Amino acid sequence: MRQIFINVDQLLRGRFTRPEQLRDGAIDIPARTLIIAGLLMGVSYGIFMGLYGATRPQNAAFLQLLTTAVKVPLLFLLTLFVTLPSLYVLSALGGSRLGIRQTMRLLLAAITINLAVLASLGPVVAFFTLSTSSYPFMLMLNVVFFTVAGIAGIVFLRRALVHVFAPPESQPEGQPEPIGPQQPGGVQPPPWAAAQRRQGTDPGLVVFRAWIVVYGVVGAQMGWVLRPFVGTPDLPFSVFRDRQSNFFLGVLNAIGDMFR
Repeated sequence: MRQIFINVDQLLRGRFTRPEQLRDGAIDIPARTLIIAGLLMGVSYGIFMGLYGATRPQNAAFLQLLTTAVKVPLLFLLTLFVTLPSLYVLSALGGSRLGIRQTMRLLLAAITINLAVLASLGPVVAFFTLSTSSYPFMLMLNVVFFTVAGIAGIVFLRRALVHVFAPPESQPEGQPEPIGPQQPGGVQPPPWAAAQRRQGTDPGLVVFRAWIVVYGVVGAQMGWVLRPFVGTPDLPFSVFRDRQSNFFLGVLNAIGDMFR
């Protein structure tokens, strides 16, 4: 158990995603350990998230906590399987040196970051659960926390892919050693050096930005399919709800209910 938390701490500090390893296409991430860590952190946040429904008189407390604790890690696991093929294909088109296994490990690391952020916010959810009875507020609070966690995971993934898509550090054969343009008689830096500094416009990263949209939409709708998570106070306990509407309309309705 101690080794699991050590590995998560090393992941958060970037020790598994060193630039020199990523440039070589090497992803030295202990996948099995991170899966276990992700499950534990997902379950812990699920318990905090399910507290609101569990404390409502008409809900079965144990079943509410159990189903939400299972659904949170399941949400990320299903999103991983749905979006992994698109990330691999798009990153390969963008010039990535990662194979399918390395791509899966990198995405798994990003999801572990998501779950670590969520688990750290669990006590905040518990505090508001015990201090408010507003269901729309609790619903939107969890949506905001999932969004924050998702952004943290995407930032991690983007930083890693910057190095994955970066050209090799070795100077291309036949190119002169670049000398500062201000030096008398100096040689202007070659185009490949300038391109190396403009990694933000790299085609691979442009493709990655498109994939972010896919990942966000799939994750949001997956959460809608697996609802309820919080537990609706005026409805009896159920594992799933009818598949009607979509996540985005549900969020708009919840925002409207907050101000009624």
